[in-house]
Amino acid sequence: MATLRLALAQLDFPVGAVAANAKRIRALMRDAARGGADLLACPELALSGYPPEDLLLRPSFLVACQSELDALAAEAHDVAALVGFPHSTGAVYNAAALLREGGVAQVAHKHVLPNYGVFDDKRYFQPGHAVTVTTLNGVRIGVLICEDAWQPEAAAAAARAGAELVIVINASPFDTAKQAQREAVLTSRAKETGCAIAYLNMVGGQDEVVYDGASLLVNGDGSIAARAPAFVDALLWAVFDSGPRRWAAEDWPIAADTSSEATLYAALVRGVRDYVGKNGFEGVLLGLSGGIDSALTLAIAVDALGADKVTALMLPSRYTSELSLREALAQARTQGVEFLDVPISGPVDAATAALASACGELCDVAAQNLQSRSRGLLLMALSNQTGKLLLTTGNKSEMAVGYATLYGDMCGGYAPLKDVYKTQVYQLARWRNEAGDEGSGARGEKPGEYPIPLAVIERAPSAELRAGQTDQDSLPPYDVLDGILKRCIEGAESQAEIVAAGYAADDVQRVVRMLYASEFKRRQAAPGPRVSTCAFGRERRYPISNAWR
Repeated sequence: MATLRLALAQLDFPVGAVAANAKRIRALMRDAARGGADLLACPELALSGYPPEDLLLRPSFLVACQSELDALAAEAHDVAALVGFPHSTGAVYNAAALLREGGVAQVAHKHVLPNYGVFDDKRYFQPGHAVTVTTLNGVRIGVLICEDAWQPEAAAAAARAGAELVIVINASPFDTAKQAQREAVLTSRAKETGCAIAYLNMVGGQDEVVYDGASLLVNGDGSIAARAPAFVDALLWAVFDSGPRRWAAEDWPIAADTSSEATLYAALVRGVRDYVGKNGFEGVLLGLSGGIDSALTLAIAVDALGADKVTALMLPSRYTSELSLREALAQARTQGVEFLDVPISGPVDAATAALASACGELCDVAAQNLQSRSRGLLLMALSNQTGKLLLTTGNKSEMAVGYATLYGDMCGGYAPLKDVYKTQVYQLARWRNEAGDEGSGARGEKPGEYPIPLAVIERAPSAELRAGQTDQDSLPPYDVLDGILKRCIEGAESQAEIVAAGYAADDVQRVVRMLYASEFKRRQAAPGPRVSTCAFGRERRYPISNAWR
């Protein structure tokens, strides 16, 4: 019987920051050695960051990764380290190097290359074939990389080669169904092989993908020994006992709230924080309309960055209601953000006058969109003036059916709610109000004050671009709309199947027609965090010119 003490780096390793990532790994090696670890494990492609995409096509990038790996290996004397990196040997492999005793002891190559959803591994990598098993402190360890664990053969091959423990390093993106799927897969792998499993996942936002961490320890009998919280940066300590093939986790952090709303909200906060930080913006600004979407976006921004980094703008027109004006100001005060009131009547009147000689009186749609585009013009100008990133506030329901104005409310550099349906927006708003300080922000100073005003949650949603307007003038009720969209997008169901599920045929035909007709808008939309199983952009990619219905 032997024991092995591990330090698992559930941390963020930014894409392209090769020298900085190497520096961080070097510091982690020192921390692991001081803590008595036998092995430090770092996530998939930790040295390059994940996904490096077409950086992998640049020879200088691959040379830099190899150079930093060699330097790390030369310093690996007091502790062994498992480090993900792109391995270039003529072909390029998604690899993990075992560093020990001043050198690279072994290199494992990823066997199973995913090429679905957000993954493009086959564009960049060749598959590995050899099983990688090593002995450390008397324990036989198999090394797998991410997708290898989702298919049975790689783990089975490691077990046949004598592995007692399998370490899986990952850059596995978050979605609302992922953790349950991971646990089911890893439990199956352990039961099939009898091997215990250490599942280490990266954490952090990278453009449109968010990695949640949520690392796992699985005993040899398939039982879960420990779960790390999602979206928490941590160096996780654990001891493996090879006799019973069981784990003992040491002081792992515990999530205060593991509800689906808490985890989804944390994903959106992390996406905003990392996008703003990694791209060097001074902060963010957004149009605060008095509606639910902008209210939730403001709460996310404050929780991600702090109130001092956030500016909210009310951009009223003659159609803006007193409720919108009052509640937007109330939320800005409760959240403690800078609040600016910039009416759009001047730009709208000037543009209307300029167009009069060319086309006369504007039609209803053109007049409505002119208001939205005037707001976009002013917001983008203030973004240029302040150096702050403009957050656009549209949700997935609106983006799906094109209920948004190009160069208007779609203006912005990042869209926190891009992959969040309207019904989820309401759920998150209510959760955030009840979370209080646990949601990373706080309630207002007065009793009854919430980060998101109750009047905003309870009002009928409206773009307020003409008198008496509500969203339901143009769309089915959101519970109906979202039900159809989820079945069509995530479920890939046909119109006939959706009708058979109980939805009215007219509603289904109308929603599907709008979905396909709006692809050209979505191609021009800002990036945003992918949190569903089928997000627009990197994942759901339909042709713009498309006769199929």
